[in-house]
Amino acid sequence: MSQAINQTASQSITVLGATGSVGTSTLDVIARHDQFRVYALSAHSNTALLLSQCLQFEPVYAVLTDENAAEALRLQLHKAGSATEVLWGVAALEKIASDAAVDVVMAAIVGAAGLRPALAAAQSGKKVLLANKESLVMAGELFMQAAVQSGAVILPIDSEHNAIFQCLPAPAQSKRGNLAGQGVRKVLLTASGGPFLHTPVDQLHTVTPAQACKHPNWDMGRKISVDSATMMNKGLEFIEACYLFDLAPAAVEVVIHPQSIVHSMVEYTDGSVLAQLGSPDMRVPIAHALAWPQRIESGADFLSLVKSPDLQFLAPDLARFPCLALGMEAAGQGGYVPTCLNAANEIAVAAFLAGQIRFTDIPRIISDTLAQITCRQPVSIAMIQKLDAEARAVACDIAAGL
Repeated sequence: MSQAINQTASQSITVLGATGSVGTSTLDVIARHDQFRVYALSAHSNTALLLSQCLQFEPVYAVLTDENAAEALRLQLHKAGSATEVLWGVAALEKIASDAAVDVVMAAIVGAAGLRPALAAAQSGKKVLLANKESLVMAGELFMQAAVQSGAVILPIDSEHNAIFQCLPAPAQSKRGNLAGQGVRKVLLTASGGPFLHTPVDQLHTVTPAQACKHPNWDMGRKISVDSATMMNKGLEFIEACYLFDLAPAAVEVVIHPQSIVHSMVEYTDGSVLAQLGSPDMRVPIAHALAWPQRIESGADFLSLVKSPDLQFLAPDLARFPCLALGMEAAGQGGYVPTCLNAANEIAVAAFLAGQIRFTDIPRIISDTLAQITCRQPVSIAMIQKLDAEARAVACDIAAGL
């Protein structure tokens, strides 16, 4: 978060993770407005969709993580008469995130793979639309320090953090820290509770990947959907909120809100509670961040309070959702713990989706991994990446033994 940006001029945008759910929603919003120009797009492996996006938006660069996939895309684009240059690898992702020609970076790569390019954007003073929560979970202090030093603007895309941002007083939006001095008592982070909010706990061990990926309100990728089902997604967002808004864990409260209409709230010292409401459509926070401090049309349906269901708010059951408890504990411990938590979770979720472990094994793998690793405070990205690799190796061994 930093000073507001003049939105009158055309903005050049890099979309990292263009073929994912956030990336495609971002391009949908961009296509509705003339002031945005796509500079670069990246994808992991969905070359078919990336090809279509390149032909529609004509970016200067397209980046894939795999060299062979990049070569295949290069040939397809050449055959189609496209001038888009195809690159591959992490260095190429960092290039399109930090290039001097880029004004805005949508950081929407899922998981730890999104850390380095998102950090490159922050270090380069970009307006960073942050959908990659792992950047803050793994390297929160380093990431926010880089933004302060470069003058980067960090705008949250997760609907909950974006809602908190919208409910903060204007001075707090433009400058990180000292929310208590602005009259903020705490933030209330809402969570839908996912597909198993009312499932008997003794039946959770039989949950299938298909069931876990069927979110009642949101259309998301498989990994994020499982995180929502375990509520690790909210645990990671809890950590993210502490770094993003410079808050102690005691100033963040998780509230179950099954309807996903109130996206989060801010409570003030005078007893006022400000809430941001909207349809459960990622284009709403994306449009807000793209145009901030102005407003543009998103393409999402407008919310009808008269037709909406009754709004419920519940305290989270940490026995039902041990992953949420692990995330909240990691926020309090800080240091190396959030990095290890995230790494172990990614391994556990991948094993579950592959049918190798049960749904209820996910928190067990994470907890056992955290118990086996000790480290001092990470002071560099290299140290964080080494720690991430160590935690993944430990988690793999634990998963293999179940």
